[in-house]
Amino acid sequence: MTTTVVEGAALNASDRCDRCGAQAYVRVTMTSGFELLFCAHHSKEHADKLKQVALEIHDETQRIS
Repeated sequence: MTTTVVEGAALNASDRCDRCGAQAYVRVTMTSGFELLFCAHHSKEHADKLKQVALEIHDETQRIS
């Protein structure tokens, strides 16, 4: 399976990481249509596995200064 990084609706400050509650900068859409949100730390931690199972990955970590 190929993972695609897409441009979608921008994440905002109310979007929170499903793992720790920090601001989310990554949205992962699964093949089921279910979405997971991750902070930069947790998206990096789980990146290898997410790339294997995700339909789409929307990454806004470049916004972090």
